[in-house]
Amino acid sequence: MIYHITAFILGGLLDLIIGDPHWMPHPVRLIGRLIGWLDRKLFLPEKDVKVQKRTGGLVCFLVLCPVFLITALLLVLCYMIHPICGVVTEIVLTCYCLAAKSLRVESMRVYRALRQGDIMAARKAVSMIVGRDTESLDEAGVTRAAVETVAENTSDGVIAPLLYTCLGGPALGMLYKAVNTMDSMVGYHNERYENYGRCAAKLDDIFNWLPARISAGLMILAAALLGKEYDAGRARRVFLRDRYQHKSPNSAQTESVCAGALGIRLAGDASYFGKIVKKPYIGDDTRPVEPEDIPRANRLMYVTAGLMFLLSSVCWLVPVILC
Repeated sequence: MIYHITAFILGGLLDLIIGDPHWMPHPVRLIGRLIGWLDRKLFLPEKDVKVQKRTGGLVCFLVLCPVFLITALLLVLCYMIHPICGVVTEIVLTCYCLAAKSLRVESMRVYRALRQGDIMAARKAVSMIVGRDTESLDEAGVTRAAVETVAENTSDGVIAPLLYTCLGGPALGMLYKAVNTMDSMVGYHNERYENYGRCAAKLDDIFNWLPARISAGLMILAAALLGKEYDAGRARRVFLRDRYQHKSPNSAQTESVCAGALGIRLAGDASYFGKIVKKPYIGDDTRPVEPEDIPRANRLMYVTAGLMFLLSSVCWLVPVILC
């Protein structure tokens, strides 16, 4: 047990230090390539709805089973070689499951471009972290997109993998990353993926249901700890009012808290693949969105992640202390 506690803590710290350097190989990129390859090989647009749904379910099976089994087998083999080898492998895999620093790095590229007045660079930077069309976004639109991404991915990219890695080690953490990656690649509500990607989308909703709500609660607490730039009371009020103002049952949970904490309005209509998608607003238009809201959202994300990391570490340590 002490090996797993050590790996969990050091893996989380390693993510905060190195993040996800682009030059390093990353399992999620391999998972993405597998999903893309299966998509090209198995997707048949002329088939009926039932066939598309079954094919999408098959893709989920062909992705999730190997990811979980290979990760678990790798850990078992490394621990059989030597406990230190197992701990080091578990540390690296835990780091791979998390995305706190990479989320901050990518969103702060948007912030720096906006501060320099380079709207083209800002649009390009935000296009790397959002799924919507960014070519026509103004400064407020770019800022809003970046803040929404940080808020939503506080749950998807940080709290959820922390929770699943705490519960089941890197094997369960990597399984969650595979589910999340499938949803981001094929879980769209469009003509191609509406039926084929339904299984991936539903799995993502199920896996994120609990983490999204834990994230929202911790984010409200984080807003209370961060000082005068954040309003925890308003964060709670907006959360209770707007937490379901999204097609996904989970995405608006943290977006509503972030919007309330910062006193801004997020969401609204957005363009995806050249088509305008009608979305309700989240939050109150207390003041205009500004570039400084991006680092504010990141500070909120980091404190929320710290609270979850502390909570997870306590959950690991309590059984050890009691034994």
